[in-house]
Amino acid sequence: MSKLTGWWRNRSSAAKVELYTRWSLHFFMLLESFAVLFGLAPEGPGAVAGALLLPLCAQIALSGVVASRALDWVLGRRERPVRLAVALAALTASLAVAVLVLRSAGALSQAGVAPALVVNTVAFASGSLTLALTRVRHMLCVAPAAGAAAAAVALAVGHPVGEAAGYGIGVLLTCGLLVLACGFSSWLLKTVYELDRARELQAQLAVAQERLRFGRDLHDVMGRNLAVIALKSELAVRLARRERPEAVDQMIEVQRIAAESQREVREVVRGYREADLTVELEGARGVLGAAGMDCRVEVEAGGVLRPEVQSALGWVVREATTNVLRHGDARSCVIRLTAPDGGALTLVVENDGAPEVPAGPPGSGLAGLRERLAALDGTLEAGPVGGGRFRLLARIPDGRLRGLEARA
Repeated sequence: MSKLTGWWRNRSSAAKVELYTRWSLHFFMLLESFAVLFGLAPEGPGAVAGALLLPLCAQIALSGVVASRALDWVLGRRERPVRLAVALAALTASLAVAVLVLRSAGALSQAGVAPALVVNTVAFASGSLTLALTRVRHMLCVAPAAGAAAAAVALAVGHPVGEAAGYGIGVLLTCGLLVLACGFSSWLLKTVYELDRARELQAQLAVAQERLRFGRDLHDVMGRNLAVIALKSELAVRLARRERPEAVDQMIEVQRIAAESQREVREVVRGYREADLTVELEGARGVLGAAGMDCRVEVEAGGVLRPEVQSALGWVVREATTNVLRHGDARSCVIRLTAPDGGALTLVVENDGAPEVPAGPPGSGLAGLRERLAALDGTLEAGPVGGGRFRLLARIPDGRLRGLEARA
């Protein structure tokens, strides 16, 4: 069963909406096919019904092609299908006029055949053409224009006023429903993909901001010291050329500043590499909440944690948060830290919306976490647990010693 449903679960939210929209449009084409067949059925086999069947089938196929190409255009994957849309409009108008003329001439003897063919062909074609329009006001004009045109043509070919009005109202109502459905589907699909891209950009911006912070801190530490080293080195060179003993003092000062700079750089890098568990828990709650997820943080710590334990678990929370944002389609996430007195410390990060089959090969993030935890005799387990949920479990034996207390 998992293999049968995996093709759906492994898709992103945007891909699911796109698949649903496309198959809905294909279903519309199937409905039109049945409507045409049942509409021609009362006429029975004959030259007129046979002559109409082939162009009607061509119109149905062209409607499906225009709808598919228009969706690709909405998503920015190909150019706008202008020529196909014009061809569909022309073919649909020609078929509607031909049916009305045949009905007026008595070639279509059954009373319900002509209205069914005209309403169905015009309405379903209007839905496909709506997807190829750029502005909402143009979409709103499709149904009234189609209804007015149907009524005008019916009057022009000799239909009574009441019958012509019936054609106009039927086309107006049916077209209005399909135009509304197709227009809303187009807007929804485009919005979902924009939200998906916005989430990716949010993750990229977070990485860029961290890089800028690190670059700023490194510049603040090294900028002044390097300038002083350059000036004192230049001064030492001049003094050495004059054989002045002060050159040695200047080089000693350069050596001292260089050693101090090295120490400061190590502190910056150490601060960048270390993660504070309290900060990471609050950051995970804020980031996942901003992404529209229900993030719940539960801490049951009976004491305080060593700094190295906090750092390792902080990295686990940071990597797990990144994976929740980038992979799957999570709506809820639970982060649970349990550190009882005299027992093993466990950190669980569990979320829903995870694909049962990974989209690609495993990255290096989990391997790095296992290395960090191994230094503390800890272990890391990660994988799906059923029901579309993914669980990451970190365990450190007796991880309760002196240090900073983790709060949430």
